[in-house]
Amino acid sequence: MASGAFAEAGADLELVGIQKRFPGFTAIEHLDLSIPAGSFFALLGPSGCGKTTTLRLVAGLEEPTAGSILIGGADVTQQKAFQRPVNTVFQSYALFPHMTVLENVAFGLRRRKIADPVGKAHEALRLVELDHLAARKPQQLSGGQQQRVALARAIVNKPALLLLDEPLGALDLKLRRQMQLELKTIQEEVGLTFLHVTHDQEEAMTMADTIAVMNKGRIEQMGAPEVLYELPKTAFVANFLGQSNLFTGPVIESTSTSITVDVAGHRVLVPADRAHRHAGEVTIGVRPEKMWLHRKAPVEAADRNIMGPGRVIDVSFSGVSTQYLVAVPYIGTLIVFAQNMAFGPVADVGDEVWLDWHVEHGFGLEDEPVPGAGPRFAADTDTRSIAAQRRESLVTELEEA
Repeated sequence: MASGAFAEAGADLELVGIQKRFPGFTAIEHLDLSIPAGSFFALLGPSGCGKTTTLRLVAGLEEPTAGSILIGGADVTQQKAFQRPVNTVFQSYALFPHMTVLENVAFGLRRRKIADPVGKAHEALRLVELDHLAARKPQQLSGGQQQRVALARAIVNKPALLLLDEPLGALDLKLRRQMQLELKTIQEEVGLTFLHVTHDQEEAMTMADTIAVMNKGRIEQMGAPEVLYELPKTAFVANFLGQSNLFTGPVIESTSTSITVDVAGHRVLVPADRAHRHAGEVTIGVRPEKMWLHRKAPVEAADRNIMGPGRVIDVSFSGVSTQYLVAVPYIGTLIVFAQNMAFGPVADVGDEVWLDWHVEHGFGLEDEPVPGAGPRFAADTDTRSIAAQRRESLVTELEEA
C-alpha cells in the first residue's frame, strides 16, 4: 500500500542525561537513549520501572529535572505538548461518541485548518482498513476497530514520533495478537517512528525492532528481541523476558571456547562467546524450553550438560506444551517446558527424572545478583493519569488554535 502521500518519514528521538525527580522519590536517575528514525522501538518493564515517566517526558506531559529531549535533531525539552511533533495512542480510545468515525479522524485536521481534512481522514482509515465504516459511530464498533480509529486519528496528523502507551491492553487475547501484527505492518507501511511502552513481553517481542528493558529507572539491556532473549546480560532480563533456570557457581576451567562452572557438584559448560564473565563466581542459565526431561539417566556426552536426578513436584498442561517443576537436591526447583508431541505427560508428580541440554544453549550473565535488594524507586504514575493530562493538553491546544 502506497503511503507517501499520507505519512512523512519519522524522526529520530534522543534522550540525553535525562533525570526526573518527584517530591519524595526519583523516577529516572540518568537515562541516555537513541531511537533511529523509522524504527519500531519498545520500552519494556514492570510497573514502577520508569517507562511511563519516560513516555510522559517525550510527550511533553512532564518536564525533566535534568537533561535534553531531541526529536529529529531539534531540542524540544522546553516545548509544550501541543508544540511537539508527537501523537499518543492510549489504552483508552478517547473517541468522541457523538461524531462519526470519519469526523473523529478529521477533527484534529479541521482544528489546525489543514487542507482537505476529509480526504486525508479517508486515507488514514484506508490504511487501518476501516474506511468502509467511516459513517458509523464509535459505539457501533468493536474494541479492536475503535483502537484502529484511535490509531488513524493519531497518524493522520503526520507526527514525527508516535507514542503507544499500552494500546492493546483492553483487548482480548486473540484480538490483541491480531492487532500486534497489524500495528507492525502499519508502522512498516507509513515509515513513522513508533515508541511503544508496555509491560507485555510477548507484545514487545512481536512488534519491536529494538527493545530496551527498563528496571528501577535505568535500562538494563537494549537490543533486538532475539538477542535479548537468547543472550540476557542480567538476571532481571533473563527472568523478565520469559523464564530462565539460573545457577551460580565458581568457574573451575576456562578455555578459548568454553567455561566450566561447578554447580553443586555438577560440571556445567557454557560457550565462551555466550558468557559475559569467564572467571570467579558466575551466574549461568538455560531457558526451560531448551531442556529435555528423561526417565533414565542420559548417556554423558561432550556437547550436553546433565543435571539430576530430581523429583517432579508439579505438572501443568498448557495446550502446546507441558510445564514440569523438578526439585534437584542442592540446586533447587528447575522449570522444563516439553512440547506435547504425544497424549499425556512425559512424567508424573513424584517421578524421578534427569535433565539435560545442549551446551550451545546455555548463557552466562554479566551481573552479580544482590540477595534481598528492594525496589530503588517508587511506582510511576499510571496511564489513566497520563490520559487525563493528555486531554488537558488537547483542550489547551484547541483553545489556543
